[in-house]
Amino acid sequence: MVEKFLAEVLGTGALILLGDGVVAGVLLAKSKAQNSGWIVITAGWAFAVFVGVIIAGPVSGAHLNPAVTIALAIQNSITPVEGGVTWDQVPFYLAGEFLGAFLGAILVYLHYRPHWEETESADLKLAVYCTAPAIRNTLWNVVSEVIGTFVLVFTIFAFANNKGPVEGLASLGALPVAFLVLVIGLSLGGTTGYAINPARDLSPRVAHFLLPIPGKRDSDWGYSWIPVVGPLVGGALAALVYNLTFTQFML
Repeated sequence: MVEKFLAEVLGTGALILLGDGVVAGVLLAKSKAQNSGWIVITAGWAFAVFVGVIIAGPVSGAHLNPAVTIALAIQNSITPVEGGVTWDQVPFYLAGEFLGAFLGAILVYLHYRPHWEETESADLKLAVYCTAPAIRNTLWNVVSEVIGTFVLVFTIFAFANNKGPVEGLASLGALPVAFLVLVIGLSLGGTTGYAINPARDLSPRVAHFLLPIPGKRDSDWGYSWIPVVGPLVGGALAALVYNLTFTQFML
């Protein structure tokens, strides 16, 4: 499991470096990409996922997301498959994902170091690292994260159904997952910023709290549980619904 842990660290680290990196490029002052907009952010995140899957896929299956890991473990508990994700493996995956996301966030801070001081808005500095809702409404913010993550995980299972979804993302190739993340961002991301990944939001939020970012605000801990709980619920529901609707017909 050590090699899978390291693969998740490297893959998730690359995901956050490039994903939070594109947000930094669009939001921080005096960046050449400043104000280039939502399409640039969603495209950057999509191809950040592409890079993460390329790096980690051959070794760990490139979960890069605790919601995916938990969903795969649930699916394997219901319909065991050789090589599937077992519950004793889950802590190694989660540790790699959260650590990798934290390290990726630190690299974003270092890469854009002069731009933090040039940026006046503390809200924009926070937005580089973690999501926030366009309209703050606890129930509907959770619903948005549940729906977005459900689409992500259910479609991953559908992509992989020829070889069994518990084999992970490596069986898909990286490009379909990138396009999936792109369409989720374009279609569903306008409400909460589509965290759809607890590690993607929580670890960079912790990094924002700890790093000496000049002029930063609080890390919005009151909202922080939503992009963790929502994706975990959405991923678990996707695994259960997929099993009820499709798996029985492929046995």
